[in-house]
Amino acid sequence: MFAIVRTGGKQYRVAAGDKIAVEKIEGEAGDTVSLGDVLLAGDGGEVKDAKGLTVSAEIIAQTRGEKVIVFKKRRRHNYRRRNGHRQSLTLLRILAVGEAKKAAPKKEAAPKKEAAPKAEAAPAAEAAAPAAEKKAAAPKKAAAPKAEAAAEKKPAAKKAAPKKEA
Repeated sequence: MFAIVRTGGKQYRVAAGDKIAVEKIEGEAGDTVSLGDVLLAGDGGEVKDAKGLTVSAEIIAQTRGEKVIVFKKRRRHNYRRRNGHRQSLTLLRILAVGEAKKAAPKKEAAPKKEAAPKAEAAPAAEAAAPAAEKKAAAPKKAAAPKAEAAAEKKPAAKKAAPKKEA
């Protein structure tokens, strides 16, 4: 069975066992991803309904494509710019094309032991916050008289241009 899948703004024809390089997808080597945007599915010569189908794939590696040189030139203007670009890619191995299956749950992180110390530090941070607000408010008051003094000044008078003699 094959499917047409859209990912990274491009479309790929895939079947179980294929290896493809697509735009970068988040994940580590060995992770399983599900490509849910299936546009078309088929088996041999007949086309099947793509509704509810997903394509499951395994990430082989995160890599970069080959370097592309971008060269800009404007003739007769001594303008030349050279730039290189390497696209980030993800290599995928298609595991299955078929019905939507629930992915295996990811490994859970170790329990957080830092939750209790953060709770104790919070009251101390709250006590320090009012003092910081008072310090921040003081410079604003000092800046206000300067702004008033600047508003009292009158703009300089414009000089008239000298008259032309005919």
